[in-house]
Amino acid sequence: MRAINVVDYDPSWPRLFADISTLLGSFVLSIDHIGSTSVPGLAAKPKIDLNVVAISDDVLPAAIDAVSAADFVFHGDRGEKRWAFTRDHHGYGFKLYLCGPANRAHRERLLFRDYLRDHPQRATAYAELKRRLAAEAGNDWDFYTGGKTAFVSETLRLARLRR
Repeated sequence: MRAINVVDYDPSWPRLFADISTLLGSFVLSIDHIGSTSVPGLAAKPKIDLNVVAISDDVLPAAIDAVSAADFVFHGDRGEKRWAFTRDHHGYGFKLYLCGPANRAHRERLLFRDYLRDHPQRATAYAELKRRLAAEAGNDWDFYTGGKTAFVSETLRLARLRR
């Protein structure tokens, strides 16, 4: 298993996924940069997380085929009706999630991202937590991911109160 590497924010991250839009063309309703790399100044693993929202659930099979054919590794449905793909690329990577337009997990990830963007103190606390967990976890991804659960849940609760 590979070590968990949390690095300082790289301002080039938001530009790294520009070619994804040409990959899916007419299937796409939106492409949203999510995850820690989408929050300016936030330390993150050098992996660009994207949510690609299809125009309808009906086009998902064709969209899955298109992404799979573009050198992405298909990991299947993560149980949220979001199909996951990964691709490594020149020192960073992509994690692409494909979903339909009414996907709850997609809405929550946008809510979390936007709350961190609007609350720099919360983003700083998240960065500190991630660095600590990465140092303690070694190669234990379950420990790292599980250690963030309470923080993410609380941030979503705060974001929902704000609406």
